[in-house]
Amino acid sequence: MSTDHSMYSSQYSYDKEKLLVDSVPTRGTHKVKYQPDDDWDFHLDIPDHPIDLSLTLPHYRARYQPVDYRMSMFIGSNSAPVKVKVCRLYPRHRFYLEVQADTSDVTFWLPSDFRGQIHHTGRASFSAGFTNHILQNTRLNESEYTEVPDEDEVVVATRGHITFRMWDVRTQAPEKAQREALKRMFGCVRKAPETAIDWDFLLED
Repeated sequence: MSTDHSMYSSQYSYDKEKLLVDSVPTRGTHKVKYQPDDDWDFHLDIPDHPIDLSLTLPHYRARYQPVDYRMSMFIGSNSAPVKVKVCRLYPRHRFYLEVQADTSDVTFWLPSDFRGQIHHTGRASFSAGFTNHILQNTRLNESEYTEVPDEDEVVVATRGHITFRMWDVRTQAPEKAQREALKRMFGCVRKAPETAIDWDFLLED
């Protein structure tokens, strides 16, 4: 009697993904904690499930955590959209965030006190808030890679669209798109690299 292996393989993939969704949140707020015995302090690799997470960095240094340690976070996807906010109360908690995907559209909200480097594939767009507050402290796609423990770092690889926005550390909330766009119009002269201002932000709720 023949066996439909594809059916069982599909069921296994579904069960595996459901198990990941049940064990690791894909939506809402998640507090990132120091994991000395793991490669990542936060790890989520789920191919076909939309991700919309706020990753909150700890406001304290855990016991035995090295002083210059960077919190490390990894998100893997395939084609489903990925949205991730990095939230922190104190800038001394540096972080490394990596997103690996195939064709997923990826949107980041990075803290307004971000200082470090970003490496991304393809072209990316930058919101008014990101351009106003973060861009001047960011090195983009430098040809020579140098790991600096005292810096923040973001690495993203996808063929989808990449958007960088700002998470305001003062208000503990995402940027106010209209306010930041007006600052761009009347006060800020720095241009986002190879992109125009995304005026669609003015249409957001």
